[in-house]
Amino acid sequence: MYHTYKNGFIEVVCGPMFAGKTEELIRRIRRLEYAKQNVLVFKPAIDQRYEANQAIVSHDLSQKPSIVVTHSSEIDAYINDDTDAVVIDEAQFFDEGIVNVAERWADAGKRVIVGGLDTNFKGEPFGPMPALLARAEFVIKLTAICVKSGLPATRTQRIINGKPAAYDDPTILVGAKESYEPRSRHYHEVPGKPKP
Repeated sequence: MYHTYKNGFIEVVCGPMFAGKTEELIRRIRRLEYAKQNVLVFKPAIDQRYEANQAIVSHDLSQKPSIVVTHSSEIDAYINDDTDAVVIDEAQFFDEGIVNVAERWADAGKRVIVGGLDTNFKGEPFGPMPALLARAEFVIKLTAICVKSGLPATRTQRIINGKPAAYDDPTILVGAKESYEPRSRHYHEVPGKPKP
């Protein structure tokens, strides 16, 4: 009796800002391209930090062309039989439908690679990321370096006018070094956050 093996799985690359998530996605894209794989790259329209054009861009300004979409349902129209891998950056900014998109294409035999912040500036699970992490076959959790202690940073600290953002500030504020910095657990501050 012979078995046919089907490809298709979900990988998630997560961590705080400045941990190198997009850099890792770009590294994986390059490897797939070297292997002559057909790769489609997507990013949410809300992410306009570095480029108004269609590219995913790491903090060190490495980049790869991407398709900009406003809703997860738009991704399906671009994928076809020739697509080997689907890469989605900044997944935390997508609607919850991104989970079904990832599942559907992994089930169809595609390699789905997702990058995003696992927690928001409050230190709480961010958008659809918990559901993606729960369904992924492979998870890579990257850390940055805490700007206060030099320890591994697993949190993203939002800064407003030189001070830590309060718990009741809006969850989404797209920015880079001017608004955020990496912090370790004990140096992450969220004034007004309820105690566990």
